[in-house]
Amino acid sequence: MNKASLHQQVISQLETLQATARGAAQTAYEAATDEANIAENKYDTLGLEASYLATGQARRAEELRHTLGIWKQLVLRPFDPDVGIQLGALICLADSQDRQQWLFLGPEGAAMKLHHEGHSVQVIGPQSPLGRALQGKGCGDEVEVQVGQARQYYQVLRVD
Repeated sequence: MNKASLHQQVISQLETLQATARGAAQTAYEAATDEANIAENKYDTLGLEASYLATGQARRAEELRHTLGIWKQLVLRPFDPDVGIQLGALICLADSQDRQQWLFLGPEGAAMKLHHEGHSVQVIGPQSPLGRALQGKGCGDEVEVQVGQARQYYQVLRVD
């Protein structure tokens, strides 16, 4: 799989999410400031609710802007077995039933599932349980992750 193309797909998805959040914030702001939503009595809270929504949407748009900036700065490097899995790694794992899954380890804030070159790829961050367990590992290594009450085991099959 082409890691650079996958990286660009994540950035494109984040840009779309940010544009949607900005549009939602603008719509909520317009509703909050519309003359028709001026409170007529203390029980008329439509304008106040729209104001809260606009604030939340603006905050989400800012978070996405920040995440997008971090992802744009991510430098993709080839896998170095001496260092192990790091940010920017594309990883193929097998679980205890030999089911394979592809993961792309990137900076925080972009957990998403993408379809790339005929594969489903889960984007995870370094602070996720699996992201933490994978860092520093290499091909053939096993990782163990506690998910709720269950313990899951994986083997690293491939790292790019």
